[in-house]
Amino acid sequence: MTAPVQFLDLGYTYRALASELDAATSRVLASGWYVGGPEVEAFEQQFAEAVGARYCVGVGNGLDALTLVLRAWKIGPGDDVIVPGHTFIATWLAVTAVGANLVPVDPTSDGFNVDITTVKPALTTRTRVVVPVHLYGAAVDMDPLAELAKAHGFKLLEDAAQAHLASGFGHRVGALGEAAAWSFYPGKNLGAYGDGGAVTTNDVSLAESIRALRSYGSQVKYQHEQLGANSRLDAIQAAILGVKLKHLKLWNARRREIAEQYDEGFKQLSWLKTPALAAGSVWHLYVVEVRERDRFQAHLTEQGIQTLIHYPVPSHRQKAYAASPVARASLPRSEALGGTVLSLPIGPHLSDSEVTRVIDAVRRFPERVA
Repeated sequence: MTAPVQFLDLGYTYRALASELDAATSRVLASGWYVGGPEVEAFEQQFAEAVGARYCVGVGNGLDALTLVLRAWKIGPGDDVIVPGHTFIATWLAVTAVGANLVPVDPTSDGFNVDITTVKPALTTRTRVVVPVHLYGAAVDMDPLAELAKAHGFKLLEDAAQAHLASGFGHRVGALGEAAAWSFYPGKNLGAYGDGGAVTTNDVSLAESIRALRSYGSQVKYQHEQLGANSRLDAIQAAILGVKLKHLKLWNARRREIAEQYDEGFKQLSWLKTPALAAGSVWHLYVVEVRERDRFQAHLTEQGIQTLIHYPVPSHRQKAYAASPVARASLPRSEALGGTVLSLPIGPHLSDSEVTRVIDAVRRFPERVA
């Protein structure tokens, strides 16, 4: 029996880099320094350089990265924060964690990201922050948002959890707003072997504030200037990320290659809407839109193709926000996407023959289901 085409193979990166990763983890274990320290500092410098930012601060996970930036900016009750309606709920939870008001907006009618046309109508006199998400690895057009921010006095916090080394519209993701929040969850393009996250910024005072907040509000041991948290990047994860970062451009290039093969293979399929992402996308996900999504997914499962849905229930329809005013938000595009999007396998773990199997399985669908 032919093995299924895996949506994700988290063991692939270890098998590909076993000797380098074993050496890195052994070095950390022998050092006796497991939280913070030289390994974390080295990775922070490497990642900052990779994304074109002056500073990088490693934290516990992507949600903490978002939350700690908002806390450092003293965002709280009475402040409005604009977020996309179509995104992972972590973007929303960070705003809720600091007590600010969620102001969700739909993505563009033909894409997955927000832009100035969807953000501008949602501005209020209380808007303090806009959080554009570079969803699925595609960069948001940030220059118009930066001009809007300058005119209206709000801050831009990039949610770059899915966009490691992405670029678009003439810029690299991660140094376009006042700060960017990153996740190194294992399934990301740059994933740790556990949780991890980071904040990148060009603002030295913000970087110093995040460094204190991540470690109990302290920059000097037992002296606590702020009400901080415990959200530190482990040294072993930093060492692993440092190894994998050296290979990320090659892995991202493989993702682009697969996306191009999909685009070519699907271009005659009028019933399938393929993703039109910015040229510098790193293709964290290849997300198609299909009216008969559930039947299409069942067909691919029968064909041995693993798929996932990102995200079937938008955040404003989640039970967690049932008692919130945002539950009544009008987000038709976000709700429609929940019923039509499907993520196909993509990543360096796929062989050319597996990519061909995906394309062939997709192309057979109209013959099976009218």
